Amino acid sequence: MDFRALAMGLAFAFIWASAFSSARIIVAEAPPLGALAFRFLISGLLGVGIAAALGQSWRLTGPQWRATAIFGISQNALYLGLNFVAMQTLEASMAAIIASTMPLLVALFGWIVLGERVRPLGIAGLVVGFAGVAIIMGSRITQGVDLFGLVLCIAGVFALTAATLSVRGASSGGNVLMIVGLQMLLGATVLGIASLAAGEVWDITPNWRLGLAFGYTTLFPGLTATLIWFLLVRRVGAVRAATFHFLSPFFGVGIAALLLGERLGAMDVAGVAVIMAGIFAVQVSKQTQAVAPLGK
Repeated sequence: MDFRALAMGLAFAFIWASAFSSARIIVAEAPPLGALAFRFLISGLLGVGIAAALGQSWRLTGPQWRATAIFGISQNALYLGLNFVAMQTLEASMAAIIASTMPLLVALFGWIVLGERVRPLGIAGLVVGFAGVAIIMGSRITQGVDLFGLVLCIAGVFALTAATLSVRGASSGGNVLMIVGLQMLLGATVLGIASLAAGEVWDITPNWRLGLAFGYTTLFPGLTATLIWFLLVRRVGAVRAATFHFLSPFFGVGIAALLLGERLGAMDVAGVAVIMAGIFAVQVSKQTQAVAPLGK
């Protein structure tokens, strides 16, 4: 992994984790589902437009259409929709910590449900990672965390985990940016319908804080981070690229503390460190497993 790949991985992890703080700002002043639908509408149109300008086609393969549908609904509508609703009452740092467990859940359900092989280091990483989650959960619950918001975030990360396991490798065949754009447009449609069904009211007072947060989350977590991710995977492979997920809890909690002034207790710091160690162990075990057959 060269310096450019390292820089890309760090940038991706930082931008991905920062999305929770910008979302927290947005939902404090705008209806969550409607705001997210509008964000995906803009990001989707930009993505499809750029993809078309690059010569990519909307004529996708069967697996690509399946991936578009599953991720458009499970990731963009369910996972992010539930997180946006939850962050009306739940701190961004807590939402970031829950979302960062996705690599652990993918490894766990891949092992239990799909029968995928997990090395001892990976099993140890799962135990350590979920122990870190328990440390933070126990501390936050005793301090009066909003349980409804907590349940919504947990449901969201399970939806993302299921989608990730069901569409592995479905983006092969090119047209990646077109797929991402179409996923966003599908998510915008589902979220728009949900916003209308929920009776959300657009009573917004425009201000620079809301404008900056909305513009940032639309252009950076929405498009830039996605592009960086696919370029990183192309450069170092999916297994090595996924290793950078272990930084997400650290960045998520740190950005929320600096930008939003959210509290950061000793148990939070300890829990984040333990989760990072668990994710890192799981991802390194996958990397070792991927490389092992080459030595035969």
